[in-house]
Amino acid sequence: MNSKRIRMILGLLTVCFVAWVSAHAQGDKTKVKGLITARTGDVIVLKTTEGTSVTVTLDDDTKVQQPKGLGMRKKTMSAAVLIPGLKVSVDGTSQDATHVLAKSITFDKDDLQTAEMIQAGLTPTAQNVATNQQNISENKQNIAANKQGVEANQQNIAANTTAIDANAAETSKRFSELSEYDTKDQLDVRFASGSTKISAADQAALNKLAHNAVNLKGYIIQVKGFADSSGNAAMNQKLSMERAQGVIAYLIQQCNVPVRHIVAPGAMGEVAPVASNETKAGRAENRRVEVKVLLNKGLSGT
Repeated sequence: MNSKRIRMILGLLTVCFVAWVSAHAQGDKTKVKGLITARTGDVIVLKTTEGTSVTVTLDDDTKVQQPKGLGMRKKTMSAAVLIPGLKVSVDGTSQDATHVLAKSITFDKDDLQTAEMIQAGLTPTAQNVATNQQNISENKQNIAANKQGVEANQQNIAANTTAIDANAAETSKRFSELSEYDTKDQLDVRFASGSTKISAADQAALNKLAHNAVNLKGYIIQVKGFADSSGNAAMNQKLSMERAQGVIAYLIQQCNVPVRHIVAPGAMGEVAPVASNETKAGRAENRRVEVKVLLNKGLSGT
């Protein structure tokens, strides 16, 4: 009798142990690094350094962080910054070989700036070209003044050229890896000169856009802020960011859009004007925040 009871107990323990191992294996901690190639609601798709695709799910407990300085401190960011083209590191638990539930997502400031420029239709190469052209001009003046500097200047020019080529290759690679999106709805929020206040009419339009968006499966709302050319570039960059953030805050607080469904390339400053800044009417058109409801073609099955 005792032997039979012992065998039963051992059998039950074996079953419990196998079940525990199975459940624990599915929740193993994992770390994934890669480039965001798609974003749909609270799901992002990464292309890893090994060339594989991993689907990462965000929830209300997922932390999005950016390292600060050289220490261990990290700045908490909104999930809105997780845009296609951004390199990230994900810590979480594996659900299976290609699916991860994210506990924390970190990224570098420089990679975010590069991703924002890609989203804006710009490339770092253009800025580098302008800087390098200025350096080359200065180098020529130095050559004329001092022939001994010729060799050093030529090395600088060669280094700049190499950097431009490398930057162009990286940017081209990122463009080719980005998924395409269908625009399901869009509107432009207009602002008075120097203002970040959203008008009553635009508030109503944002309410309607958000109401229609929540009925779409896997939607994201993209927000870009712009300014006209009045004032200096630094001020306009800050103003366009504040306008974009104001629209995002309205969508979250007044329209109940989950932050996981918003991506924000953010401040575009004076770039990409839709009208001439030489006229009053044109400047009014350029003081805007572009809001788009997007669905990823691949994930939406189109």
